[in-house]
Amino acid sequence: MSNVLSKLSKASADAAPVIKGERVPGMHFNPLQHDEVQAVAMKALKANKLYPVCEYENELKDNYIFIKCNMKIYDAEDPKQFIEIVGCSALGKLDKFGTGNAMSYARKYAFLNALNLRTALDNDDGQDAAPFPRSRTTADKTFHFIAKPKTNTKSTKQLADAWIEQMTSVAQHSKSQLYFEKNLTPIREEYKSDLMLIASDVIEQLRVDTAYNKLKSQIQNRSTNGR
Repeated sequence: MSNVLSKLSKASADAAPVIKGERVPGMHFNPLQHDEVQAVAMKALKANKLYPVCEYENELKDNYIFIKCNMKIYDAEDPKQFIEIVGCSALGKLDKFGTGNAMSYARKYAFLNALNLRTALDNDDGQDAAPFPRSRTTADKTFHFIAKPKTNTKSTKQLADAWIEQMTSVAQHSKSQLYFEKNLTPIREEYKSDLMLIASDVIEQLRVDTAYNKLKSQIQNRSTNGR
């Protein structure tokens, strides 16, 4: 195993930093995007004659799908040698995009774990991070950011209230249902532990789903009326 370990160590040292994406309205962090992580990882792996293969396990729940990525990184010169990265996981919605989004998210973190990739920006939640801004003015609009609780010490009702408030903030500045969903997607990753707890409470999940559908209807009505 020493050869493939040596190659993986060199690939980690060779890998360039991953550039985070731009923030979108309603988000208090710069997203770490799958395509950028994959591009950096694959360049370093291929340069060292390594190749990753992923197998996925999925578990379907009432309100979401759970995906686990098990990645094997093979030595292309000696395929009997490989390193396995097990257990990177993610949640997806029960729609046509949910499985793919969760697979990409889990694969992204398998790459990060395998190569210990550096990011070009400091961790937004790091020890020396500045406090989250409560509001930000851009052009002719003011976007309000709602800081996510750091620990899940609240009840599912309180978590649901916070998530509904977050969705409402994003909906206010989304000009269409498509933009609403696009803006919510990276925020769901930040809130995934809270959303899992909410999903365990049928009543609170129903309340969240009702609020989500109501906000989408409001956006559609706003767009139809030309506002």
